[in-house]
Amino acid sequence: MSGTRFFRKLAILVKNETVQGEDAEPIAANAVIMSNVTFTPMTGERVSRDLMLPYMGNQGVILAGIFGRLEGDIEIAGSGVAGTPPKYSPLLRAANFAETVTAGTKVEYTIVEDEEESASVYFISDKVQHIFVGAKANFAPSFAPKGIPKWRVTIVGMLGEITDIGVMPAVSKVGWAIPVPVSKANTAMSLHGWPSVAESLSIDLGNTLTPRFLIGDEKVLVSNRSATGTAVVEARALSDINWFEKALSREPGSLSIAHGTQAGNTITITAPAVQIGEPTQGQTDGILNYSLPLDFTPVNGMDELKFVFT
Repeated sequence: MSGTRFFRKLAILVKNETVQGEDAEPIAANAVIMSNVTFTPMTGERVSRDLMLPYMGNQGVILAGIFGRLEGDIEIAGSGVAGTPPKYSPLLRAANFAETVTAGTKVEYTIVEDEEESASVYFISDKVQHIFVGAKANFAPSFAPKGIPKWRVTIVGMLGEITDIGVMPAVSKVGWAIPVPVSKANTAMSLHGWPSVAESLSIDLGNTLTPRFLIGDEKVLVSNRSATGTAVVEARALSDINWFEKALSREPGSLSIAHGTQAGNTITITAPAVQIGEPTQGQTDGILNYSLPLDFTPVNGMDELKFVFT
């Protein structure tokens, strides 16, 4: 039988760990479905031996501080059942969000900096399994009309075993709601109190994912967080909304975007204190627009972003 392996045969299994770095052994029911995947199996330091010998030549290197990195897109959608976490919730928790479930109603994700969680990730590429433990994540949601909204997720984990497995796990789409496109009917956005007419919104939680290799301890940390974004909005009269004044004043205002209309498949992202950066004028289809840099600032700490699934 041919040993050829195929790029599109992929499974990603994710489960939160009880103790960071101890394999939680995810199974097919813990699958996370991604698109546009970029995978770096091993990255780290190449330490030169730099031996002095009676002849010249490359003396080789030692690989040190090895970890893995995975990036991919996840469709922004719910579980299909109000009050049930989405299937990718382990990654939200590994991005330093606390999960609060109100049965039958909603699931909320709020930022935490203590007692944060990690995850074990199995990346299975056509029967070759890469294990990463102690993984942490970053999320970057984006919304653009006529398209499916997506989270861009970055995962960094400590290198575990790499092995052949006999068969691919039986991953299914059960528990994954079908996403709806970004549109006037499905999506509502407000920025600084203005019911926005927008071409796009992108946000980056801004987690700094830092692998730490020390004597006696090795782990991945979220060592910093700085949430930013960009909104491209249709240009209106200054009497409607004056983005130049807001940029100069640095006065923060709220942002909210609600996407979806059906129970179990609606998500709302809110931010209480967003500063507007220097507007850049552009156009689409001959219609003027402004590209607005966004800086998400906390009010009382750890409250600059909140995700709610209903």
